[in-house]
Amino acid sequence: MAAAQGGLVGRLVAVLETYRGRDRAMRTLSYGCQLAGGALLAGSPPAPLGDRLLALAQQLSHCRTVLRLFDDLTMLTHTCHYGLGGQEEDAAVRWLSVLNNLADQLYYPCEHVAWAADAEILRANSQKWWALSTALWGASLLLGIARSLRILAQIRSKLQTPPSSSSLQASPKELRAQAAAEALTILSNMADLANAVHWLPPGVLWAGKSPPWLVGLMGTVSSLAGLYQTCIKGSAKSLGI
Repeated sequence: MAAAQGGLVGRLVAVLETYRGRDRAMRTLSYGCQLAGGALLAGSPPAPLGDRLLALAQQLSHCRTVLRLFDDLTMLTHTCHYGLGGQEEDAAVRWLSVLNNLADQLYYPCEHVAWAADAEILRANSQKWWALSTALWGASLLLGIARSLRILAQIRSKLQTPPSSSSLQASPKELRAQAAAEALTILSNMADLANAVHWLPPGVLWAGKSPPWLVGLMGTVSSLAGLYQTCIKGSAKSLGI
């Protein structure tokens, strides 16, 4: 039992020592606080603790926004490395990925301008820039969902096809693991998409209509899925997989 707990703590520490892992942990805590705070305020009578939890969630979200000021170069490196996706076998996956990278690349500077306008560093209408960055985020999520659905269809086709003699052919176990990862990505993106629409200007679908607890719930689901994937990838790397 102690060894198992030590291994779990060790994996958690390893995740928190990375920028991406720490960001996912802060994201999970932020949305978790919003879920709990929103639920407490929705009660009768509203609990004062709810306001404090929502304030904590807002501060954590602001912290993540500031840290994303340094993500542009990382995203640009990823975009340039992927290029036009010549390494992809499927044209649909390739172009969905290219468009996804483009939306992500444009998202960061738009968010930076919105943040700088709110901080009165730049003279600009922050609401317009926040709306544009949110729209780009939503577009990226939709493209990611479409890409994962396409990959799942390919995996299903491969599982139904008799295995070839090629040593490069992935095993059924590897294909099922990839399918599970893509399904988790779809779940995460759909939960985030629900929140992205909520933060768009009023009049767009359900924009502005989700209560705080629902925003927290969707964000928590997405964050836990992402945190789980980060932990799994970290464990696979430690095993040399």
